[in-house]
Amino acid sequence: MTEENKTTEEELETPEAPQPEAIDWKDKYIRTLAEMENMRKRMQKERQDLSRFGIENAISEFLPVIDNFESALRFAQNAGAEVKNWAIGFEMIASQFKEVLLNNGILPFDSEGHAFDADLHEAVEAVESEEHPEGTILQEFTKGYKSSIRTVRPARVKVAKKTKKTNVSAPLVAEETLTETEGK
Repeated sequence: MTEENKTTEEELETPEAPQPEAIDWKDKYIRTLAEMENMRKRMQKERQDLSRFGIENAISEFLPVIDNFESALRFAQNAGAEVKNWAIGFEMIASQFKEVLLNNGILPFDSEGHAFDADLHEAVEAVESEEHPEGTILQEFTKGYKSSIRTVRPARVKVAKKTKKTNVSAPLVAEETLTETEGK
């Protein structure tokens, strides 16, 4: 081998150091690819959320109808035989509505006896109670529904609150003061 060939082989084996400008462009390229991937994922998640919220909002419009079906079916149990036959058909329809709720991840939740949670409940009545701790739900007027990430409809409930203690001695003190001033 000649010396010229050796030099060329050495030049081929040792790569040149990348130029700072090339490193900068490569870094910008990688960052742009990562940013585009993140944007694609974010847009996909937003689309899924919009779809899920749209479905939940549409289904929430049917919740009063389901409540009315359940109410009517409770009333029908005390009615005559002919009404009970009709009620069987309505029970099937109500169960189909409930199945649609379950298929879309919307579940009813029980509130009675649990602690009040402003995210899940709407207090429509507060009653003084010594038997129950403050904030305990005494009665559920309207059933609540929730999905895996949010409350679709809060339960409307009656909540226990502390009893107001009246100061019995205060009127007596006022009367004593009044009689003392009258006597003078």
